[in-house]
Amino acid sequence: MPISPGLASSLSELAELLKKQLPQDGKTALNIPNCYLVKSSKTNKESIRVASRRGICIVAQGAKRVMLGESIYEYDASQIAIYSAEAPVASNIIRANVLEPYLCFVMEIDSQQLSELSLKVFPNGIPQVNQTQAIYISDNDKELVDCAIKLVKLHEQSDKAPLISPLIIEEMLLRLLTSPIGGQIAQIGAENSNIYKISKAINWLRNHYPDPLKVDELAHKSNMSPSSFFQHFKQVTSMSPLQFQKSIRLQEARYIMLNKMLDVNTASSMVGYASVSQFSREYSRYFGISPSKDVANIRSQQRIA
Repeated sequence: MPISPGLASSLSELAELLKKQLPQDGKTALNIPNCYLVKSSKTNKESIRVASRRGICIVAQGAKRVMLGESIYEYDASQIAIYSAEAPVASNIIRANVLEPYLCFVMEIDSQQLSELSLKVFPNGIPQVNQTQAIYISDNDKELVDCAIKLVKLHEQSDKAPLISPLIIEEMLLRLLTSPIGGQIAQIGAENSNIYKISKAINWLRNHYPDPLKVDELAHKSNMSPSSFFQHFKQVTSMSPLQFQKSIRLQEARYIMLNKMLDVNTASSMVGYASVSQFSREYSRYFGISPSKDVANIRSQQRIA
């Protein structure tokens, strides 16, 4: 989409602010709760697998690709990305260099706050939507970018930030709710919505990933029939519940081996695998490399850095 002069000006200002706050590549939290900044001076061919969080991403410069199951999403400064549920995703920075790095402002969404604001925006009830998903891509908006600019500027005003930032965050959420995808955004905080129910199931899976998965019981916890639960779970996450659990187990195993210095046997058992050989096969398919080689490569790169 073509970027208007006003939006281009705001994006340029946001990019300059992010460059000042991010002298190095990586992620930096602001002094404002649930807000942080991301910078990358290079693209990455190998996907980075992480668990997404509910939130809004405003790219000031560069572009990113995110894969969730079989679904692929791409966004740059002309668009915003809204993550409506926590899910294991694979991401690539697809446009960045040293002179023009990838720069992004991220604000996590409080579903309770969103629910309260939805009642104001939709006093007669939240609109029904035909399809819910974990990631939405929408056209960028100058007013949203301006809100991000205000929050970044407040980062260095520790005396004013606690007083003013909640108002700006509320404005951002209201602008999302009154946008063309406001109905979909409102579903995130609506307790009777499918996305809310599936989010509860996702949270349960994240907290109980080593346990055997019983889809019927998980559907019951979500107040849905097994068939409806399976359909909506796959619609939101692009994965079956079993595939989702497997993704979480493998990501957790990688974290355990890297950060707790445990071996493959121990890590596979901790995340719920009874067979080490099965774990190694699935790990290799998921990450494209065996667990022992993967951990050795990452540690070698960390030593070089």
